[in-house]
Amino acid sequence: MAQQPPSHPTACLALADGTLFYGRGFGATGETVAELCFNTAMTGYQEIMTDPSYAGQVVTFTFPHIGNTGVTPEDDETADPVAEGMVVKWDPTEPSNWRSADTLSNWLAARGRIAIGGVDTRRLTRAIRQQGAPHVALAHDPEGKFDTEALIAKARAFSGLEGLDLAKDVTCAQSYHWDEMRWAWPEGYTRQQAPKHKVVAVDFGAKRNILRCLASAGCDVTVLPATATAEEVLAHNPDGVFLSNGPGDPAATGEYAVPMIKDVLKADLPVFGICLGHQMLALALGAKTIKMNHGHHGANHPVKDNDTGKVEITSMNHGFAVDSQTLPEGVLETHVSLFDGSNCGIRIADKPVFSVQHHPEASPGPQDSFYLFEKFAAYMAERS
Repeated sequence: MAQQPPSHPTACLALADGTLFYGRGFGATGETVAELCFNTAMTGYQEIMTDPSYAGQVVTFTFPHIGNTGVTPEDDETADPVAEGMVVKWDPTEPSNWRSADTLSNWLAARGRIAIGGVDTRRLTRAIRQQGAPHVALAHDPEGKFDTEALIAKARAFSGLEGLDLAKDVTCAQSYHWDEMRWAWPEGYTRQQAPKHKVVAVDFGAKRNILRCLASAGCDVTVLPATATAEEVLAHNPDGVFLSNGPGDPAATGEYAVPMIKDVLKADLPVFGICLGHQMLALALGAKTIKMNHGHHGANHPVKDNDTGKVEITSMNHGFAVDSQTLPEGVLETHVSLFDGSNCGIRIADKPVFSVQHHPEASPGPQDSFYLFEKFAAYMAERS
């Protein structure tokens, strides 16, 4: 079944079940194959496209006004987009924002990412919710020539994200130091001049703003690649260890990361994990993770803190989740999603070790979850 194509379609989105969506292409030309998800955020499309957690995924934006504020290098979470492509309702307009340095289309084209506009994103979102995240092929051809049967076949041949270790694809190549703090008016980004805590951040696909939040909480941050061993982590003599966000199946990345985490836990240091880091901490503690039907992707997800009863408005981006039914004795569930009751946080009862599924650095609340970075810093201060 195909959506009625617009006049002179220049892009086509083919789902593995044979459904076709036509629209107008922008950004780069060519083809890409990936898992399709939807994101309900009303702002932050540039941050979403450069979030390493979206590796292997094409993002459908449910909010129609995408591209209207342009792009700026200050908002990149990594050097280049990581999401495979984007799907939007309306074609991007000329940007209207004093911070804009370029158009969304030019930015995508320069970085080899394909996008399609003019799509019925409400219908597409319903399909994702009802049937699960589909495998898709996205093509952009200015001539409008598409071999739809071949595109459907490529979507069906996509292996999916289960069992896929993508952290190795997005992690840093070598260690580096980070001291840039969060953006603030009117100075913009400033440097941490008087850090109080030495932190090693293991990069499974870390967003820059997470590192900025650590720096703003008083941390001197050294970033290590995803494959770092416990010996390499502890050689820096850190006051605490941070486990970053990232893409792919946590069980696959956990093949090498879980042994590292287990050995780091033996050092009795404060440990803080976010997203993929949260999931792999749970695996290291003996819990299990599961693939979700369509995941959580958005900036308006209510999460309840079980310790305080407080409800936080959070940013989410995950297709896997920790199975709370498998948490071992002594590991407490600290946060739950008020959308579906899924796990969003854990902590060890008698140790300064904790993690959350959501992204506190994205600050959609806008400050609802920054206390987690302060909590990490407080744990390190107590042990200094």
